[in-house]
Amino acid sequence: MKAFFQFILRSMAAFSVMTVVWLVAFFGFSQAFLLASLYSIIGATATYYSLKGITTYRYAKDNGLTRKEYKFISTNLQEAKGKISRLQRALLDVRQFGNARENMEIITTVKKIYANTKREPARFFQAESFYYKHLDSLVEIAEKYAYLSSQPVKSREMNDTMRDSRHTIIVLGQTVKKDLRIMLNDDVDTLHFELDVAKRSLKKPKNSNGRVI
Repeated sequence: MKAFFQFILRSMAAFSVMTVVWLVAFFGFSQAFLLASLYSIIGATATYYSLKGITTYRYAKDNGLTRKEYKFISTNLQEAKGKISRLQRALLDVRQFGNARENMEIITTVKKIYANTKREPARFFQAESFYYKHLDSLVEIAEKYAYLSSQPVKSREMNDTMRDSRHTIIVLGQTVKKDLRIMLNDDVDTLHFELDVAKRSLKKPKNSNGRVI
């Protein structure tokens, strides 16, 4: 939602610049209509991308990242978004009732890792194994499993392969849960520290006015 509002603001600023440049070029400097239009488009484009660059730089800085790191993470997140959509489609295509709960847990966990990284890009480095290995493996195996499941006739070899694939999906599901726990370790440590501080504060003696001594 924040990105959408930023896009609207950049677009409004670019449109304002385009209008002013066109009016100044056409009426102030008596430029031809097409030339004034060209100047206005160049001004609007420069304004839009300049504001986008400034916004990106500030956001990256606020998250403790360089502009290059933020661009790198954004590219990986864009790729991961497509992979997660494929994973969800593959797992939901498998209709076996016994697999439904496990499939939903995997989808929920994967989406949670993505959402945490989207909200705080620096967390990407805490989940590199997920983005570089585990997600790719999940997508590949889940899609093959869904394809084999959809076949009306299955050989003994196909059934064996499906059983092995299903076992691997379950193992990878546990692995991505560990990825999420690793990502949240810092939050847990911070919470423990804050709880310890709060407990010590509550245990401190107070004077007659109720103030901590």
